Amino acid sequence: MITTLLVANRGEIACRIFRTCRDLGIRTVAVHSDADAEARHTRLADASVRLAGETPAATYLRGDLIVKAALDAGADAVHPGYGFLSENADFARAVIDAGLTWIGPPPEAMAAMASKTRAKELLGIAPLTSVTADDLPVLVKAAAGGGGRGMRVVRELAELDEALAVARAEARSAFGDGEVFLEPYIEGGRHVEVQVLADAHGTVWTLGTRDCSLQRRHQKVIEEAPAPDLTPELDTRLHELAERAVRAGGYRGAGTVEFLVADGRAHFLEMNARLQVEHPVTEAVFGIDLVALQIRIAEGGPLDGGGPPRAHGHAVEARLYAEDPAADWAPQTGPLHRLAVPGAVRLDSGYADGDAVGVHYDALLAKVVAHAPTRAEAVRRLAGALERATVHGPVTNRDLLVRSLRHPEFAEARMDTGFYERHLDALTAPAPDPYAPLAAALADAHGRSRFGGFRNVPSQPQTKRYRTEPDGIEYEVHYRHTRNGLVADGVRTTDRARTADAARVVRAVRVVRAEPGAVVLEADGVRRRFDVARYGDDRVYVNGTALTALPRFPEPAAQHAPGSLLAPMPGTVVRIADGLAEGARVAAGQPLLWLEAMKMEHRVTAPASGTLTALHAAPGRQVEVGALLAVVQAVPEEET
Repeated sequence: MITTLLVANRGEIACRIFRTCRDLGIRTVAVHSDADAEARHTRLADASVRLAGETPAATYLRGDLIVKAALDAGADAVHPGYGFLSENADFARAVIDAGLTWIGPPPEAMAAMASKTRAKELLGIAPLTSVTADDLPVLVKAAAGGGGRGMRVVRELAELDEALAVARAEARSAFGDGEVFLEPYIEGGRHVEVQVLADAHGTVWTLGTRDCSLQRRHQKVIEEAPAPDLTPELDTRLHELAERAVRAGGYRGAGTVEFLVADGRAHFLEMNARLQVEHPVTEAVFGIDLVALQIRIAEGGPLDGGGPPRAHGHAVEARLYAEDPAADWAPQTGPLHRLAVPGAVRLDSGYADGDAVGVHYDALLAKVVAHAPTRAEAVRRLAGALERATVHGPVTNRDLLVRSLRHPEFAEARMDTGFYERHLDALTAPAPDPYAPLAAALADAHGRSRFGGFRNVPSQPQTKRYRTEPDGIEYEVHYRHTRNGLVADGVRTTDRARTADAARVVRAVRVVRAEPGAVVLEADGVRRRFDVARYGDDRVYVNGTALTALPRFPEPAAQHAPGSLLAPMPGTVVRIADGLAEGARVAAGQPLLWLEAMKMEHRVTAPASGTLTALHAAPGRQVEVGALLAVVQAVPEEET
């Protein structure tokens, strides 16, 4: 029997595994990089061990250090979680050779299935070995790992070499394996998968389907179980193919067989030889704990030969990321002051209030899961919980999630993997609450006024300025202290399209109550409460709106030479374009350098055709958002 388990991972999945271990009475050991020394997963474990990796990103890929940590801490089992080394057969062998129990498939099965190329060969599916213009579009895909890393769609033959290089670099950074392959890219399909479990006694469970079609950069955003609107014939076919894959590979433990469904046909994608990020929706529908079952199988225990429990209801999961979807999904960093989600939902997170979101790892803050008797009820419950959630910290995709769940295409289960390509602009259009800046100003005015601020002599209105984040819309709020309390005099905005709305707010509003932490306003006979939270001197949150308090008089903008390329996010410069040096002529849109942030590479391109007059970036250099990377002096149009 397992008594002490080390999780060779971090963040949300480590915390989730520790929860099951506590329920089972198993002691826990965490491992961590220097950047994660105070991370939540280290605080939840009974013991933790520092891993001395070369960089924070590479630390969790050091299998030798992880095995040593397990032995030093007295662990007798290792769970890999997902990502990192979870599908690395050599790591599994090293764990077993050290006399430890491996919570996962046999290394031989992992070698057969964890590599997507070998899995396809096992099932008689040959990947593309060469590409012509007639084969496009194609998908470049990492042979190991998942999560959208090491994956690029190629629509033009001239883009293939760069896509291969970027995919290899991402795969090597995320999984320690730079192998990639090519396969046809099918437009307009749905991503459907089957959860499987297999024990050492010949029993295989196929635990229903999941739909994971809503994706950005081939990384899942919203998942649900069961997959909606599959014909009975297609559903049966998916389960049969999944069981066939399990038995063909001599598989044992938990895994997922993934398909692209298009035109009523199932196209095999891969088998993930590990626990999936979206496993909670299956747990909710079947009323099981997949981690507990993984541990039972690893200990030699059997699954029920009569099959899994009966499925009930529908479950939907949303991944809450620290990222700005409107800015090419740029990852965000900084302190997470507060994270709380109300209602009857499950919250899996690797963060606690006050933790910092750094640049080295995935941008996932939390997974929020709703379960209900029907799909419509589960979707509504999840959207409502996210809308009312308190998320005070970096910019997130919370509003995108709410709008996605309420989009007619998703509500009617007509979505496919191109959902965000079609709808992203509409889903990220700025929609700030015009009452939020007013509530922030009134709360601040009450908090700073010792005696309520009333003056017997009439005075000019007081002014406060705010900028909504991440939209960048600026508001100027005017208010006065009167004998009857605070009175709003006016709201102006730099966005002309919203000027009329801002003016209407003030004409119609009555201040019912204003306190430092809450403001109640009445407009057209309807009262609304605004909860106000302030962090530091300039960050304010009003219900779901994030604001930056601005000085009364705008400060001069920071001066940069025309054509300056500023870092769009904090990260590490991983490479410079071949042959690029100061004095080089560049074309508009030409890739100049690549930044790595949270294990994804982001390309920085020339803003215009011209001459590279300065290059401040170098491989390995860490930069903060806004750091000057290069300067391109544009060539006058008549000279190009």
